[in-house]
Amino acid sequence: MCLRLNDQVAIVTGGGEGLGSAVAERFALEGAKVVIADVNQKAARETVERIKAQGHDAVAIKTDISVEADVIALANQVREKYSRVDILHNNAGVLFHGKDAKAHELSADIWDTTMRVNARGMWLCTKYVLPLMMDHGGAIINLGSPTALNGTGAGLTAYSASKGAILGMTAVLANDYASYNIRVNCIIPGTMDTPMNKGFLTNLANQPKLLARIPLGRFGAGKDVAGLAVFLASSDSAYCTGGFYMADGGLMAF
Repeated sequence: MCLRLNDQVAIVTGGGEGLGSAVAERFALEGAKVVIADVNQKAARETVERIKAQGHDAVAIKTDISVEADVIALANQVREKYSRVDILHNNAGVLFHGKDAKAHELSADIWDTTMRVNARGMWLCTKYVLPLMMDHGGAIINLGSPTALNGTGAGLTAYSASKGAILGMTAVLANDYASYNIRVNCIIPGTMDTPMNKGFLTNLANQPKLLARIPLGRFGAGKDVAGLAVFLASSDSAYCTGGFYMADGGLMAF
């Protein structure tokens, strides 16, 4: 069997659960050595155990991506263990259902925390991992959101703004690092059935109106993003950079 990511080193932030865990497991299945960088060490270890049980290489490194010292330590540990990074999947993020709000109702604390993790955290990870890619090339995959592109994020001011920052960074990073053969792309998932959305989606009153806007008629799952992440991480997408790739069940086409 041809492994599309054989012997490549991949960092997946927020890889302990949800979309990150699904991507990490799929990367490992495709032959990558996977580093799970997650503030939730218990969840990270559980993902690593599942990967190792299938005979693949994985390690968990406790990382708060919003803390520069943590990200520096992550990069140093990966350099020490593997000497290089081929793939960075910037998946980690936060969404405060019930606390994120319209602009005039939003607290500065929720705004600051959301931007610190989603925007600053992605930038910090990219900043300190890039030097581990620049001599041989690589792939960076960022996780965006339709809330940065249309009105699906109504009432989610901080989250939508943070995801808009990610779209902007994806474009400028793709331009700045193409000469190093580093490709930077963004996956835009739709409404996903993940732990981050669990409290929101388990409210049955929310489901009909959400499903009515999804042409494929269901919420997304980790596997719906994992295959796309493998494509963007592999040489199959060698001519793709600066792109935004939908995995939203048709939400943006509605």
